[in-house]
Amino acid sequence: MGAAWRDHGTTVEWAVLVLPALSVLAYFWRRRTRSRIAAVAEVGLVAGSLPWAVMLFTPQPATRSIELVPLHDLPSWNVAQVGGNLLVLAAFGFFLPVRVAAVASLPRILACAVLASSGIEVLQWVLAIGRVTSVDDVLMNTAGAVVAAMASRPWWARVPVREIG
Repeated sequence: MGAAWRDHGTTVEWAVLVLPALSVLAYFWRRRTRSRIAAVAEVGLVAGSLPWAVMLFTPQPATRSIELVPLHDLPSWNVAQVGGNLLVLAAFGFFLPVRVAAVASLPRILACAVLASSGIEVLQWVLAIGRVTSVDDVLMNTAGAVVAAMASRPWWARVPVREIG
């Protein structure tokens, strides 16, 4: 965990400070309640996802590798790695159904998260930035998005499709 904090601690600190501040600003910037919620969701999507993108695409001094066997890497992971993988798409899962009504169901969020996480892993492989491309990462990233979506369900489950947009 020390190496992860040393390499990305500043990114995490900025995300923790900037996300709430930008969300409050976005909320008060808009006049209508629905627009306010949409503005907060937009800020949350960007500010909650950007720090993870920075971390995931920072080159590492290693050769790229690929692990296609499900649940093969998990036993060797530490708490920081599990927590980090769960948080990668958490903002995506939390805010996307609040902002985009067409995605506001758990199966659709699951599908979007699988596609997003798979895209991240493919990009890491194609860019050859010294990252491990792993099916376990896709599983953990997706699980984090779905759990976060369940946490935000009170904000998106009651919203009619025609109100957002």
